[in-house]
Amino acid sequence: MIKIQSLTKTYGQFTAADAVSFDVQAGEVFGLLGPNGAGKSTTINCLSGLLEATSGDISIDGHPMVGDGINAKKSLGLVPQELALYEDLTALENLNFWGQAYGLSGKTLNQRIQSVLQQVGLSDRQKDLVNTYSGGMKRRLNFACAILHEPKALLLDEPTVGVDPQSREHLLTAVGELKQKGTAVIYTSHYMEEVERLCDRIAIIDKGHVIAQGTIGELRQQMGEKDLISLRGDFSGASQDLLSDFEVLEWTDEAVRFLCPNAAEQLSDLLSRFKDCRIKETSVQQANLESLFIKLTGRALRD
Repeated sequence: MIKIQSLTKTYGQFTAADAVSFDVQAGEVFGLLGPNGAGKSTTINCLSGLLEATSGDISIDGHPMVGDGINAKKSLGLVPQELALYEDLTALENLNFWGQAYGLSGKTLNQRIQSVLQQVGLSDRQKDLVNTYSGGMKRRLNFACAILHEPKALLLDEPTVGVDPQSREHLLTAVGELKQKGTAVIYTSHYMEEVERLCDRIAIIDKGHVIAQGTIGELRQQMGEKDLISLRGDFSGASQDLLSDFEVLEWTDEAVRFLCPNAAEQLSDLLSRFKDCRIKETSVQQANLESLFIKLTGRALRD
């Protein structure tokens, strides 16, 4: 649904994006992560048609951005980081304006307006001026405007920045619903927990290059990350040879701690080795996305 091949954008001698390539399938949420100045915004702006790439190819739903940009953009929805709303109009008037800009009218437009208002939880405030809304409500309306025309591909550029917990949950739930309906979503965020919750695959971009790409599990494997498994119980009659193929950090009569790659896939087999022991407690501590990001880039995402 979204395809980027060798996207490069230069400004004189400076290269903001260097041979960036990835694709996003229908019904997939794809996380695009990068610290400030990494080339993430440049990539998003080229993908949305706001910037013209120096070289490379971009296509949306089979339509190339260069040569068939009108049809490519018809298939695209964009939720920018900066709000794109008319605050002296009501929510209903904003949606009516953007709906007509997308080519919707009449009964179809009215039905879509009510549908997206319900989806983002603003039906009861649709006739209020936007300048009376909280920041989170404005974010929700911004999102509603972008999905009004039911785009096949959606760009979400930090859609939950500065929002309250209720609005964040509305937005994350709405993204999940779009995924179920087959929308291809590119999601950028500084909140790792959102990315881990929503994204099927991730690309990490730094200094203009995609330095890693895949599922969280695949990134963990690439980095050689291992899970820490901790067991508590009675191991007085067990031999440490049970874990001869793993790196054991602690072995006592009451506790065992060891490192294991992809513990979730092996946990049942591992526990069966201790069938003669009375295990009281089991915990698995996995390397999370934030730790992988820091290891890859050398800095935190929210710097």
